[in-house]
Amino acid sequence: MARLLGPACRRCRRAGMKLMLKGSRCETAKCPMEKQWRNFPPGMHVYRRTKGSEYAKRLRETQKVKRYYGVLEAQFRRVFEQAQRSSQNTGVALLLLLERRLDNVVFKLNLAASRKAARQAIGHGHIRVNGRTVSRPSFIVRPGDRVSVASHETSKQLISNQFQQDANRPIQKWLRLDAEKLEGTVESLPTREDVQIPVEENLIVEFCSR
Repeated sequence: MARLLGPACRRCRRAGMKLMLKGSRCETAKCPMEKQWRNFPPGMHVYRRTKGSEYAKRLRETQKVKRYYGVLEAQFRRVFEQAQRSSQNTGVALLLLLERRLDNVVFKLNLAASRKAARQAIGHGHIRVNGRTVSRPSFIVRPGDRVSVASHETSKQLISNQFQQDANRPIQKWLRLDAEKLEGTVESLPTREDVQIPVEENLIVEFCSR
């Protein structure tokens, strides 16, 4: 299975914002974005760089969303094509489909420290949807779906440890969490306001439609 390699913090520095790739560590002073001497794009001669073209602006916006949700180019293209077939605005539909990915839902239910940790837990069979094991992080949840932890003691211990570390993160309105059972329910579809990353989706649509 293909995966993103290399230093995660460089992606945040390239985007110029926190992409929350390392979970709670991104909220501490250890995050490079909190250090003035590291809070600039990676690479040599950074101060000599120009503003960038319109193409570069659209490319960076697309890369920012892909890295935030942890999807690769082929996956992103499939989601974009699905969004184009939607009756909604293409850019909004794209973001809402990414929000409904199972790995994003597990992260937002505080059952994983980051989206990367959520993908690992799903791939190892620790997460169930409606009582059935789902091993695809790209699984799209629907209203009424119940996301729970597998009944194995190993699964419960793993998710419980991560939940205790991140239990203070607020749960969004379209999700409901039962902390005692470590079980979440998708109450409704997310809205554009539920997308927590600042992004201009129209630039992404222009880039992918060229």
